[in-house]
Amino acid sequence: MSKVTIYHNPRCGKSRDTLKLIQEKVSDDDIKVIKYLEDVPSEGELKDILTILGINAEDLVRKNEKVWKENFKGMDFSEEELIKVMVQNPKLIERPIVIKDGKAVIGRPPEQVHSIL
Repeated sequence: MSKVTIYHNPRCGKSRDTLKLIQEKVSDDDIKVIKYLEDVPSEGELKDILTILGINAEDLVRKNEKVWKENFKGMDFSEEELIKVMVQNPKLIERPIVIKDGKAVIGRPPEQVHSIL
């Protein structure tokens, strides 16, 4: 079986629920958990994730986060600029992101993960 990668925030209920759903279907040896707030994806990794998800950077930004509202709301950004903003402020990256076999989903709702397992 190929690995399932989850970009995970243990403090987030949706992220915990998504990880639990994965653990019900996949052995722990086949799960790679990346705590993205500690192990922040590079700009290149984030671009790859966006490509696999099939979305643009704006669709991955958590716009209800305090840091967004206080520092970035109402500003126009290019795709490259938004990726840099997310790398510098990983709390803004929507979570959880689950990747398997070149496919990816955002676990909101957590049941979305079933489509790629």
